Amino acid sequence: MAATTAKTVVTTRTVEYPADGLTMVGYLALPAGVDPRPAVLLGPEGMGLSDVERRRADALAELGYVTLAFDLHGGRYLGDPEEMLARCLPLLADPDRMRGIGHAALDVLRAEPRTDPDRIAAVGYGTGGAIGLELGRDGVDLRAIGTVNATTTGRPGEAANIRCPVWAGVGSEDPIMSPEQRKVFVDEMQAAGVDWRLTVYGGALHAFHHPTVDHATVPGIGHHPRHAQRAWRDVVDLLAECVPVADELGA
Repeated sequence: MAATTAKTVVTTRTVEYPADGLTMVGYLALPAGVDPRPAVLLGPEGMGLSDVERRRADALAELGYVTLAFDLHGGRYLGDPEEMLARCLPLLADPDRMRGIGHAALDVLRAEPRTDPDRIAAVGYGTGGAIGLELGRDGVDLRAIGTVNATTTGRPGEAANIRCPVWAGVGSEDPIMSPEQRKVFVDEMQAAGVDWRLTVYGGALHAFHHPTVDHATVPGIGHHPRHAQRAWRDVVDLLAECVPVADELGA
């Protein structure tokens, strides 16, 4: 399948791969051309891979990035809050499982011939962002880690393995990533000597970046259109700084 835009032609396809005892179904978006490009591993919120992440993958491919939006739940989208929490809470409590899901997706992205394996960034939302952070704590050679709603902490001392800048965005009124949780995250990054930044979006709830859904959600979730646009610009700016594509595109 190909989507044509004013900027470039984006080619997309689904990819199946094993992880966490499941057959995952990711979404790969490729920019125009045949040459190797910088790449982004894109992680979804706890509900799982949806058209929201697919559109973001397309947008990043339009900017010149090979992008894999990875799966969390074996091709399923968990719109039932209880079912989502029943899967995600144990996952978030198990760094090794998160790393397994992240490494499996990263292997798929690296195996794509268009991917420059030395220039990969991880960007994730909620659970997908936590997985990106765990890849960093596992010492994966990434150029940047960007997260929204994922000021999660890891096992003591392992943040010192992070080799790249980390940017985290969070809503000021997020009850899941509370001020106390944010402080623990900041203390972890600072103690490890990580090049970190935290952006707090005033008045925003958890998952403020995600368009309103037509099913029940956990408490404390709400879309904030203005901050959603700002968070997207912050993600793009992080990539432009740490994994630029300007030279490849002849800019």
